[in-house]
Amino acid sequence: MANADEPAEKIKSKKIFINHLDSFQGRNIGKYLSRCVVGASLEEVEEEDDHSVTSVTDKMKEGCFEIVGTLKDKEKPKPDFAKEIIMYENKDQLYEYLVECDIIIYDITEDPDQIDEAVWAVSELNSDMDKIDKSKVFILISTCMTWAKSKPLDPDDPEIPFTEDDYRRRKPHPNFKEHISAEKTVIKLGKINKSKLVTYVVCSGLTYGAEENIFHYLFKSAWHNAQFLQCFGDGKNIVPTIHIKDLASIIQNVIDAKPKVRYIIAKDDAQTTLEDIVKTVSQNLGSGKVKYITKEEALLSKDIEQADFDMLLVNLRMDAVFVKESMRVNWVSEQGLIENITSIVKEFKDTRSLQPLRAAILGPPASGKTTVAKQLCDLFKLHHILIKNVIDEELENLKTKANRTNEEDMEEDTDNSAQEAQDLLDQIKESQENNNGRIDDHFIIRFLRDRLKSMPCQNQGFILDGFPKTIAQARDLFLSEEEEEEGEGGARNYNKQIMPEFVICLEATDDFLKNRVMNLPESVVNGTHNTEKELIRRLLEYRTQNSDDETVLNYFDELEFHPEKIDVNKDTSEMMKDTVEKIRKIFGSPRNYGPTPEELEEMKRIEEEQREKRETEEKEEKARREAEELQERRRRQEEWSTRLNEVKREEYELLEAQSIPLRNYLMKHVMPTLTQALIDCCKTRPDDPIDYLAEYLFQHNPQID
Repeated sequence: MANADEPAEKIKSKKIFINHLDSFQGRNIGKYLSRCVVGASLEEVEEEDDHSVTSVTDKMKEGCFEIVGTLKDKEKPKPDFAKEIIMYENKDQLYEYLVECDIIIYDITEDPDQIDEAVWAVSELNSDMDKIDKSKVFILISTCMTWAKSKPLDPDDPEIPFTEDDYRRRKPHPNFKEHISAEKTVIKLGKINKSKLVTYVVCSGLTYGAEENIFHYLFKSAWHNAQFLQCFGDGKNIVPTIHIKDLASIIQNVIDAKPKVRYIIAKDDAQTTLEDIVKTVSQNLGSGKVKYITKEEALLSKDIEQADFDMLLVNLRMDAVFVKESMRVNWVSEQGLIENITSIVKEFKDTRSLQPLRAAILGPPASGKTTVAKQLCDLFKLHHILIKNVIDEELENLKTKANRTNEEDMEEDTDNSAQEAQDLLDQIKESQENNNGRIDDHFIIRFLRDRLKSMPCQNQGFILDGFPKTIAQARDLFLSEEEEEEGEGGARNYNKQIMPEFVICLEATDDFLKNRVMNLPESVVNGTHNTEKELIRRLLEYRTQNSDDETVLNYFDELEFHPEKIDVNKDTSEMMKDTVEKIRKIFGSPRNYGPTPEELEEMKRIEEEQREKRETEEKEEKARREAEELQERRRRQEEWSTRLNEVKREEYELLEAQSIPLRNYLMKHVMPTLTQALIDCCKTRPDDPIDYLAEYLFQHNPQID
C-alpha cells in the first residue's frame, strides 16, 4: 500500500482522433471526452451533475484526453475543447496524424462520405502495424440501421429484443449496406493483430440531447408554437434511442476498459415508439397536438432528409445487455427520452440559447406603449400581451367550451370543463352587471396568468402592454404558486416563470399627451379611449394610481427589477423609432433562432431589391439634378441675355435723351453758319479750304456777335 505522504502518480494523457468535430455527434463526443480523465470510468465515482462536469472542463484537469480531429466545414473555427484541428491535402498527410494518436474514432452515422475514409484508415493502420510502436484502439460509431431488416429472433414473439450476441444475424436497411460493410471490415481487421490494433463497433441508437440532431425538427417546430407536430405513418414503430452524452460515456468505457466484446450496442433502456416521442415533445414544448401524415407527405418536408426519414421509421427492439452488465456509465438518460423529457427540453433550450425574454412596458395613456411594444415584438419575435385582446380571446374560448354538445366533445370533456366554463362565464357576466360593464380584476388576473404560463409565452417570451397598473394588480398577477396555495402575498416572493426581467416606463407630461391625441386623425380617435374626454379621465386615474409615494414601479423596485424610465416628450421620430432603439439596447441580443434559410433568402432578395431600387433612385435623382441644372443654366442665360438687351436699350434711350439739347444747339447756332461757310468755300475755291472754313466760322461765330 502506498504511503499517503507520497505524491500520487501523474496520470498520462492520451490523444484521441475524432472525425468531423463540427458535426453534432463529433462535437458532443469530443467535448465530453475532453473533460474525462484517462481511466476514470474504471473507478467507482459518485454521479456528477452537469455543473460539476463543466467545472472539470474549466479547470482543465491533468490527465484528460487530448482531442484532435478534422472539420467538415474547414472554414469553421477550432472548437474550444479541441487541442488541434488537422488540415490536410491528401490521405498521406492525414495518416501521419492518425499514427500519432492512441485512439481513432470514426463516426459514419451523419455523413456517409466518411465510410470510405474510415475503412481506409483502419486498413492502413492494420497494414502498418509492424512499423508502429504502440498499440491503437479504433472505434467505429455506426448506426442501428444496420439491423433494420433483421428477422425476429422468434417469429411467434417478435417483441424479443436483439442483443450484441445476435450481431451476426443483423440485416441492414437497403440504404445502409455500406455501413454494415464498414462494420464487418473493422471487426475483421481487429482480429489480425490484437496486440497492436484493437477495433470496436459501437452500434448507436438515434441520438438526442444537447442542441438535438435527428429530432431537432420536432423540438424546433414545438418551440415555434406549431399548431401540431407531425408523426410519420401511424407512429407505432419502436425507435432505438440514446442520449448523446450516454453514447460518449459508453465510448469512454470502451477506451478505458478495452472489453473483449468487439460489437457493442449503445442505447437506453426505453422501447419507445415514434408516436410517444412526438406526443411527449409536443406536450412539453408545444401545443400538445399531433398530426399523423403519410410517408409520402413526410418526404415532401424540407426539414427531413432521406436518411433521417429512414431512421425515424425504423421498427427495431434492441437491448444493450453488455453496456448494462459490464460498464460504469454515468447515465444522463438511462430510462429514455420520455422519462427525462423535462431535463432534455431544458438542455435543448440552454444549448441553443433559446431563453424567453419577458418584459413589461408601462406608462400613462397615449404615451405610445402599444406602438413601441408591437415593434419590439416583431424585432425579438415575442408575444404581444394586450389586455383587451387577452380578455376577448379567453371569453371566446370559454364560450366555445361551454357550447360543446356533440358526443365526441363530450367524451373528451372528462373533467366537466364545459360546465366549468359556463359557470365562469356566468360569474363574469354577473361581475360586469355589478361594475358598469367592467370585469373584476381577479378575472383579468386569472386570464393573464394563464396566458403568461402558456407554452408560447414560456418558449419565446412576451411583452406586457400597460399592465399591471397598480401594486395590487402586480402582486396578484406575479404571486408565486406556493403563496397562492397558502393564500398569502409576500412582497419578496414572486412567480419566476412569468415575472418580467425588463420593466420599461414611458414618461411624458400631460400637456404633451393631450397635444399628441389632439393631433391624431379623427378616424384614428373614433371608437377608442383617446378622445379628449376619455384621455383626461384616464390621465387623472393614472396620476392618482401612480403618485410620488405609491406607484406600481415600487413593486418591481422592491424585487430588484429596477424599471428603466424613458422620457418620450422629445421623441419626434416616426413610429417612436428612437424610443424603440433605446429599449432594444436595454433588451440586448435576441434569444431565439436566427433566420431560417428561407428567411435569409427572402432577406437577401429584399436587400437586393432595395439596393437596386436605391441605385435606380440615385440614377434618376442624378439625371433629374443634371436636367434641373441644365434648365437652370438655360434659364439664367436667357435671363442674362434679356437683361443685357434691356441694359443696351436703356443706355440707348439715355444717350438719345442726352443728345437732344446738343442737336438743338447745333441746328440753331452751328449748322446755319457751317452751311453758309461751305457754300462760300465752294464759290471762292480757296487754296486751303480747311483754313478758309475755320476763318469763316471764327468771324461769323454767333456768340461773338
